[in-house]
Amino acid sequence: MDAVAARDILRDSFERVRELVVALTDGLTPEMSAYRPGPQSNSISWLIWHLTRVQDDHVSDAADVEQAWTSRGWRELFALPFPATDIGYGHSSADVAAVHADARLLADYHGDVHLATLAYVDELTPGELDRIVDRRWDPPVTVSVRLVSVIGDCLQHLGQASYVRGLFEARA
Repeated sequence: MDAVAARDILRDSFERVRELVVALTDGLTPEMSAYRPGPQSNSISWLIWHLTRVQDDHVSDAADVEQAWTSRGWRELFALPFPATDIGYGHSSADVAAVHADARLLADYHGDVHLATLAYVDELTPGELDRIVDRRWDPPVTVSVRLVSVIGDCLQHLGQASYVRGLFEARA
């Protein structure tokens, strides 16, 4: 596959993630955003924050640029009690409960990360796609593998958020 085809597939995949974030945040009330179907469950707010943090962290690392979270003021806007590097892995139930964000803030942060992601994807070359970004794995992780992993993670969490929203709406 050539770089143009790879960029087109990656762009389309990230656009689908964006569309799902917009659809999930559309009409999202604070009560809906914070709803957790069980005491150990993730809320929609946490799921969208987390998937955006992962995308921001992983793509900015691959692109060798600063994360939107710290460089463009999102950390201050969310005002969460976590270190700047926190992306949500290993969060406790109390940590999940601490993530309160309204629909607009979630959508806008993701929109900013999405634009940065597309800017990087649009510049990908065959050499960049094959560049190793993480040697802790066997085989080592390339840019292309990392981007596909981010897409998979985002889609999984968006499916969970959609399910939680459906559970919330079914209560009515």
